[in-house]
Amino acid sequence: MTGWEQLAVLGAGLGAGILSSTVGVASLLSFPVLLAVGLPPVVANASNTAGLVAAGVSGSFGYRQELRAHPAVTLAVLVTCAVGSVGGAVLLLALPPGVFEAVVPWLILVSCLLVGAQPWISRWLRRTRDEPTRLRHHMSPATVVFSVLTGAYGGYFGAGAGVMMAAVLGLGTDLPVHVVNALRTVSLLAANVVATLIFVFVADVDWLAIGLLAAGSVVGGYVGARIGRKMPPTVFRVLVVIAGVVTAVVMLL
Repeated sequence: MTGWEQLAVLGAGLGAGILSSTVGVASLLSFPVLLAVGLPPVVANASNTAGLVAAGVSGSFGYRQELRAHPAVTLAVLVTCAVGSVGGAVLLLALPPGVFEAVVPWLILVSCLLVGAQPWISRWLRRTRDEPTRLRHHMSPATVVFSVLTGAYGGYFGAGAGVMMAAVLGLGTDLPVHVVNALRTVSLLAANVVATLIFVFVADVDWLAIGLLAAGSVVGGYVGARIGRKMPPTVFRVLVVIAGVVTAVVMLL
């Protein structure tokens, strides 16, 4: 890579880190930049995943107050997404490339719909519960299952996984939006760590690209968390829906 290309990757890492901690579509920015500077697709995918681990670490640190306030849910999200991502990585190695390419964009669009409609759906769910006034600050068995499945998707492919996790936590709990955003950031961290451990041993990676992405994303992840903590719920939902729709459209095209 030339000096300008290295600067572009560093900047992509910064922007991707901010996106990771706010709306969860970091790869929409960083992956195309890695391709543009000449990395083969497989190398770019593995290097991108590894480089964005730093964003997950700094983003989670930026959300530490929210995560400390709900340790049980934080632990559950970490474990379920880590376990799920192992399964996703196994599928990635075992299945032919592109098996889910036709399905994934539609999954993301459905998740966008659920995130956008979450306030109305949550109110309806509260009216149908036996204890409508009791807030759900723990993950139900159904939410755990969907969290594992989302982690599996994150380990297999990853694009739009943050949007899916926002939908799962938004509908499966009554936690505030900024807490959901914190937990979504942790879920992406868990999936990326597992995938990185696998990629380092079984895939080709570009260590210079990883280092540049990590240097940029570690700053961006923390900045994004500071933004996400102050983001109004409606703004968060609108941005997540927009980011998810853009991701799905890009994948369809």
